Amino acid sequence: MLIAHPENHRLPATFIPGSPGIDVAAAEQAAAALLTAIGVSDGSEAADRTPARMVAGLAELLNCPAWEFTTFPNREGQHELVLARDVPFTSLCAHHLLPFSGVAHVGVLPAARIAGLSKLARAVEAFAARMQVQEELGQQIAAFLEERLECRGVGVVLAAEHLCMTRRGVRAQGAETVTIACRGDLRDDPGARAEFLQLAAPQTRRAA
Repeated sequence: MLIAHPENHRLPATFIPGSPGIDVAAAEQAAAALLTAIGVSDGSEAADRTPARMVAGLAELLNCPAWEFTTFPNREGQHELVLARDVPFTSLCAHHLLPFSGVAHVGVLPAARIAGLSKLARAVEAFAARMQVQEELGQQIAAFLEERLECRGVGVVLAAEHLCMTRRGVRAQGAETVTIACRGDLRDDPGARAEFLQLAAPQTRRAA
């Protein structure tokens, strides 16, 4: 069975398609072969039921429903920083197929239009539903918001724990990875960049 999200080409340009389909039958077959290869006995409960659970879990992590990126005229002339802070996300490491989870801080310097605040969080959710590395995720979110809003600046700070680093390999438990992706004035204007990074900093959140 293929889980898919059909596209409707008559939908408005603000419509964002959902995640691509997953071939559940093929994925379950591959998961069963993997379990056999690592020594799971045929006929055991794990061999019988775990492949379906594995695929369902991966499908959930890699799925984002279709949504609409709604914007509004900036009638009141809001030109100061708008910041959505502590937006939770979980994505999948493209190197190890293990989750990395944390929070995103998304800042926008508006121009002619402003986004619905929930759409900043929705953009994080949509791009997190992929296999990738954290550096790519931040750049994807920043590029999308810059293009859609035609704003003066965008900044994305991601802080996440990677299970591929904290639970295997070096096993650096408690380690957090922080990445920054900035565009426009939040990259090129030192004052605007400093304000954004200060507001997104962990110590600022704890003191509030």
